[in-house]
Amino acid sequence: MANWTAFPYAGEYVFDAASVRKYWSRLHAGDAEPLPTDAKVLQAWALFHSGEFEKAMELGLKIGGAGLAVANKSACIYATYLEKQEKTRLDLYQEVAQRAAAQVQEDPMDASALYWHAYALSRYSQGISVAKALAQGLGSKVKGSLEDVIRLRPNHADAHIALGTFHAEVIDKVGSLIGSMTYGAKKDTGLALLQQALKLNFESTIGMIEYANAMLMLEGDRMIKEATRLYQQAATAKPVDATERLDIELAKGELDD
Repeated sequence: MANWTAFPYAGEYVFDAASVRKYWSRLHAGDAEPLPTDAKVLQAWALFHSGEFEKAMELGLKIGGAGLAVANKSACIYATYLEKQEKTRLDLYQEVAQRAAAQVQEDPMDASALYWHAYALSRYSQGISVAKALAQGLGSKVKGSLEDVIRLRPNHADAHIALGTFHAEVIDKVGSLIGSMTYGAKKDTGLALLQQALKLNFESTIGMIEYANAMLMLEGDRMIKEATRLYQQAATAKPVDATERLDIELAKGELDD
């Protein structure tokens, strides 16, 4: 694979295993990931939170087992925010989806693998177009995996965000009637999931952004004021790690558009 694009704010967020352990509950308020007991896994997470996504993925893959959670997350976050080549981005999503599917095959109760399977497939779907992905049956896989995550880990705020976004995007692309009858997508359900995500993790910048996006997709121009408020709130948040910084820069971009 070609060299990965470096995190543009290198050195601003520096973690080691000890600091990751200390701030674990704040750093993982979104994914409700259990605190690792393996020092090597903690080191991989330290690389991730510092913005060393490629190194974090490589170490996670080398460790295997509990290390695959950080490997999957590193690849997905990198692909979503930093990879400039569309083909490379889609390839990364496919790799994560396949790896996570194999993990789920081995352990159907692996909430982390279920989530990254769904996340990677949903981002891949956005890349090839949501309509095309729905035609390929990817929508039901995303929805099913995310519902399983929430069943297994009810406090997984990021799964609520992703599932709420799924409902909004399906309705946006195919309409409320077809969305509901064919894909089980409902406006009220989508908005409720995003609201619940922010109750679970009120500091989630990506939760604010996706909730704003969903309101605009589902409610139109009448929600511009509220959506702008959420973008502004996200844009002025104080990031605790590299990923939150990328989310905040995304929010700033939404305000500039």
